[in-house]
This record gives sequence, structure tokens and C-alpha cells, in this order.
Amino acid sequence: MSKAIIDDVAARAGVSIKTVSRVVNRERNVRPQTRARVEAAIAELNYRPRLSARSLAGNRSFMLGLIYGKPGAHYVLDIQEGILEICRPHGYELVIHPGEFRDGDLVNEVSELILDRRIDGVLLSPPISDHMEAIGLLVEAGIPLVRIAPTIDKTAHPFVETNDLEASFELAEVLIGLGHRRIGFITGHPDHRAVGLRFEGYRKALRAHGIAFQGELVTLGDNRFHAGEEGARQLLSLPSPPTAIFAANDEMAGGVIKTALAMGLRIPEQLSVVGFDDAPISRQVWPSISTIQQPIREMAKTATQILLEQLRAGEAEPHPSMHPARVILRESIAPPRTQTS
Repeated sequence: MSKAIIDDVAARAGVSIKTVSRVVNRERNVRPQTRARVEAAIAELNYRPRLSARSLAGNRSFMLGLIYGKPGAHYVLDIQEGILEICRPHGYELVIHPGEFRDGDLVNEVSELILDRRIDGVLLSPPISDHMEAIGLLVEAGIPLVRIAPTIDKTAHPFVETNDLEASFELAEVLIGLGHRRIGFITGHPDHRAVGLRFEGYRKALRAHGIAFQGELVTLGDNRFHAGEEGARQLLSLPSPPTAIFAANDEMAGGVIKTALAMGLRIPEQLSVVGFDDAPISRQVWPSISTIQQPIREMAKTATQILLEQLRAGEAEPHPSMHPARVILRESIAPPRTQTS
């Protein structure tokens, strides 16, 4: 069967070619009955508009860009899948571009991306969503953007977020409620300010329960498995080691479990471990890790919907869209064997 063209769709729906083009490009000035008839014809004929033709007709590339840092692979994958779930039915494709937050060439890379690929709009994920120089370049170029989980200057642009601080507070309270008083914490990568909110949630929970913060119980991490291993080795070698360790993400929590087991500790009987993200590793190791599930895909879907609305309407209100995270309790936690004050 030969490939359908726009003329075939117009003939089948009994409308003009221009009307078909309006439906394909999601323009608003089409009556619902007419739109339904054209969409039915498109489905019946399996019509696929050529991207180049659409671009020329509307002075658009029908390409969205995702610029992301380097958090866990599952995080980026969930964001991509959420974006694609929304943009593909609307006729958009996605260009992804990894960037280093501290790389001096990032702004040049963003400039080349929007010029060479003619990106219509951009989504920024952490930590790039806090890179104000790159954001300034996009604004100057007139490129619509939506930020995912930003932590600074949040009033100027549309964004979506989750409640990292509050969720971490809640999970730390679970450990405190079990009787833990010496709770270690392994921080995330310093460039990821959103991850830093998890440390703030931990400290807030200590204060709320009258537990003194102790710097020796905190080690620096970088969101990777080996940082969890090294952090656990440092914390568990203290003269008075923690009875629980809160890692700022699940990859590091997995590293904590590996080191603790290698040191002969039983989990959770002798050490409770919690993480953040509900990454696959949290369900694949034993004991499975108590963690916090972020609605990453839903955040990405909402961000994409906001971006497409900007492209349709020409602007969008810079209001936040909150997607609450939730605590998931698994086998990695228990009351401490001896409660210390």
C-alpha cells in the first residue's frame, strides 16, 4: 500500500489541505467536529506528516530539547520517557544533551544546540535547571523553557518540583521513631542543589526531636555507588558508629549495604539503611532499601505539557507545579539493638 499524503487525508475527511495542516499542527481554530473527522482520517490512512514540511509551514522544527546533568541513569531515563509520552502524540521529537554543570563550555553547547538543531523549546533537569547563565541564554534567544526541580530564582520561569526536604524529614523521622539517635548521613553531589535539600530535611528532623547534630556523622558523597561504600567505611569505623545511615540516593545506599555486610554487620539488625529515589537498586539488593519515591515521570510529563502550552500560546505563567514524593518502607530498617542518647 502506498504511503498516504496530506491530499489523501483532506479528501477522506472532506476538508481542505489547510484544515488538515491546522489539525496536524494542533492549532486551536478548528471546530471540534472537523478536528475529529480529520483525526479519524489520519488514523485510518496511517498518515505521518513529514517533519520538514511541518517545520517550513510553521517556522518550527517540532523538536524539543532536554538538557540534563549526570544523576543516576534511571533518573534520566524516567525523565525521557515522561517527556516522550507527551511530546510524541503532539508531533514533537526529542533531542537530549548531557551537560556538566561546572563546564565552562556548557553555555556554548546550549547555543550550538538551539542554533544547529533549531530547538523549539527546552526542558532543563537538575542540576542544569539551576544554571542561570544557560537559562539566560535561552531567554535572550527567545526559546521557551521549563525547569525541573530548580532550587534558586524560581519565580521567573515555569517549573515543576517535588518536596525533597519534607520527604527526607519524614523518612528521618521514621528512623528516629524506631529509636535511632546516631544517624549517619551521606550527602549527594554538591552541584545538585535539589539533592542538598535532603540533607536539610535530615537536619530538620534532628532538631524537631531535640537530637544534637554531629558533624562526624556526615560524609560527603557524589551520588555514586562507590561514595556509599567509602562513606559507610568512614562512618562505621567511628569509635561510636551510627545505628542507621541515610544516604542521599539509592545508589549510595546500595554501597552502604555492601560495605556493612563486608564488615560483618547484619542489616537491619545491626544497621538500618535508607536511601532516596526508589531506584531499581533499592528493590534489587537484599535487604531491599527503604527509600523515597519521586514522581519523576509525572514531573517530566507535566513539564512537557507546560512547555507545549507555551509554544501554543506564546507564554506561560511561572507558577510551580508540585508533585509530592512518598516514603516507601522496606526490609532495611529496624529498631537499634541498643538505643543511645
